[in-house]
Amino acid sequence: MSAAEKSPNGGEEANPRAEAFLEILGRVPAGEVEAALSSCGIGPTAEVAEQVLKSRVCYSRPKSAVRFFRWAARSVVHSAYAWNLLVDILGKAAMFEPMWDAIRSMKQEGGGELVSVATFASVFSSYCARGNLKEAAAAFDVMGRYGLKPNAVALNSLLSAMCRVEGCAQAAQDMFERTKAVVAPDADTFAILLEAWEKEGNAQRAKSTFGEMVIRVGWDAGNVPAYDAFLSTLVRGGQFDEALKFLQVMRTKGCFPGIKFFANAVDLVICKGDYTSAISIWQMMVSEAGLVPNFSMYNAMIGLCCNVGNIDYALDMLDEMPLNGVFANSVTYNAILEGFIKHHKAREAESFLTEMSKNEQLPTASNCAAAISLFSKEFNPSAAINVWRCVVEHHITPAEDSARELIAGLLDFGRLTEVKKRADEMIDMGIELPQSTIENMKHTFAKAGSHKSYDHIARRLKRR
Repeated sequence: MSAAEKSPNGGEEANPRAEAFLEILGRVPAGEVEAALSSCGIGPTAEVAEQVLKSRVCYSRPKSAVRFFRWAARSVVHSAYAWNLLVDILGKAAMFEPMWDAIRSMKQEGGGELVSVATFASVFSSYCARGNLKEAAAAFDVMGRYGLKPNAVALNSLLSAMCRVEGCAQAAQDMFERTKAVVAPDADTFAILLEAWEKEGNAQRAKSTFGEMVIRVGWDAGNVPAYDAFLSTLVRGGQFDEALKFLQVMRTKGCFPGIKFFANAVDLVICKGDYTSAISIWQMMVSEAGLVPNFSMYNAMIGLCCNVGNIDYALDMLDEMPLNGVFANSVTYNAILEGFIKHHKAREAESFLTEMSKNEQLPTASNCAAAISLFSKEFNPSAAINVWRCVVEHHITPAEDSARELIAGLLDFGRLTEVKKRADEMIDMGIELPQSTIENMKHTFAKAGSHKSYDHIARRLKRR
């Protein structure tokens, strides 16, 4: 185990000095930290100070972190990153007065070069995490005192922190309304607000925000999160048809949402059985938006195609899946097999079962029974027997329906020797044959004058 793995820092490549300091910080009471550090015989560097300050130890022991920072400052000039870490540690611990003291010290010592938008982004995050949204907004208002002109990046940091608080999308919207005349919003600003409205499921406010976004920043193909959040909000609000209308408008502007919306849209149209819309959305997603469907989407779409009989399209998708790093499983293969069976494509089903076997994909018990029934109706008893062999070899259960269908088919073909063989096999497997199947065997064997063979089966059935 490496030093980093053993480290209280629990992180990246460890530095022996950092490890030594962290051991002291984790063991020594806060009031004794500076004395312990001074007596350890090791001096800090600016890089080591950063590594120590970003550790879990400092975040869990903020008072000790402050004392380490002060002690190290006697020997090194702290970087802006180290100062920001200190501000973050204090803010996360809700030590807001010391946090502001640190920011004032940054301004005094750095001549305005140490304090940055990143500093205030940490402040916004710490206040909002505690539910102190008013204090976060007030911090934004005083940025100018620290030599920073509020800009879109700062505003976005504040809005993002606000929107992480449950039910606070309106507070973020209010902040946006208050500042938009002074701070010009950008595409990210609207994406943050739209994602907040999506989280709260407010389609009406999402529409209003989206409309303002289009007016202020126009259409931007790179603004995928905003489009994704907006359309997903409409879908979540039961406004799927309207979402499709907006999607068509976006499409004319060369803009598309992300995979989240398309996954929801595909799921909805498949649930409706709307094959035409599903194909349209799918092709837009793959061919125009350039997105890669996930495993669930492929399976659902293949299932729909097979259900309506477009199995060739389903097979094309099956071939396409590995090219996109998505690999079919038994659900995928069984959906296609079920399609062949449902649409009475016996030869294709037989061939596909062979492919499934090569790819080590087993048919389901229901598909086995349906395939045996289909092959029997299509006068292909050997194919039906092959399916039964698969059931036996791979212990596909429940096997009762497959057994019933096989016996019925073999009886129709008059293959009584095979019936006797398979009946013995089924009895050995503990399969319960329905009374109607037993009566049919008795009648067919009697009609063929094969009483002895049926008596053998009957005796075995009684002994079970």
